[in-house]
Amino acid sequence: MSDPYSVLGVPRTASEDDIRKAFRKLAKKHHPDLNPGDKAAEAKFKEIGQANDILSDPEKRRRFDAGEIDGTGQEMPPRGFYRDQAGGRGGKYEHAAGHDSFVDMGGIFSEMFGERRGGGGPGFGGGGFDMGGMPVSYSLRVPFLVAARGGKQRVTLPDGKTLDIDVPEGTTDGQTLRLKGQGMPGSQGRPAGDAYVEIHVDPHAFFQPRDNDIHVELPVTVTEATLGGKVKVPTVGGAVMLNVPAGSNTGTSLRLKGRGLLDRKSGQRGDQYVKLKVVLPEAPDDKLKEFLASWEAGRAYDPRKEMEQFT
Repeated sequence: MSDPYSVLGVPRTASEDDIRKAFRKLAKKHHPDLNPGDKAAEAKFKEIGQANDILSDPEKRRRFDAGEIDGTGQEMPPRGFYRDQAGGRGGKYEHAAGHDSFVDMGGIFSEMFGERRGGGGPGFGGGGFDMGGMPVSYSLRVPFLVAARGGKQRVTLPDGKTLDIDVPEGTTDGQTLRLKGQGMPGSQGRPAGDAYVEIHVDPHAFFQPRDNDIHVELPVTVTEATLGGKVKVPTVGGAVMLNVPAGSNTGTSLRLKGRGLLDRKSGQRGDQYVKLKVVLPEAPDDKLKEFLASWEAGRAYDPRKEMEQFT
């Protein structure tokens, strides 16, 4: 399993700011949008996100450093578990050359699994090995707007049971949600394990996320681009009015501040960048054609002039 410190390339003494900077640098380098079709970059991007999820959360970082969870956030067996079992049950445990090592593990595993079937014994109450439920993992596809805005998403478990999962606002692709007590049931009334759901966010028809910013291409009419005016533009939070400056052209980029995605770590929102695309009507009317035919200024400029040096 990966060490999140090694994945982000930071020391164990790294500050929150160091971790944030390292994550952003690596995330930009390996972002799927910048590496289309590159499966290795996609896998690395998910690994980076998982490492950041551990280290950017003070409690998760503390638990990882203490050996309570691994680099994926899964629960680890308590430290000293095998030593305690060996000592308590007469197993053969020795200290050699400064390292703790087991000479014979067979007895321990027979106690854990053999006696669980009813062998009984000291420390187990005669009723078999008593343990909590095991964790389980699932993956869930979520529509882009549900992940961006937050909402409920239903998942069907292997046993046919359904759960309505609360997807937090600003959930990102590859993020893992923990469902406490929704894993495998424990033995002898012990608590069930947890379920871990890896989120896969579906792409949107026109919203393109880049980090916490949203990019969208907005079609505008010739009249709107030439004369300017207010037009309605969609955002993840709902439609807003955008002022298009007079004389705009295809490729003109306008910014809507704070209309991007929520960064759950900082609590800040990204921006939305709107790139204009001038679109003619499917069937221009006669007056438009008549005007263009007599428009001398339309013949006076060459929009391809800068390309001549390459011909």
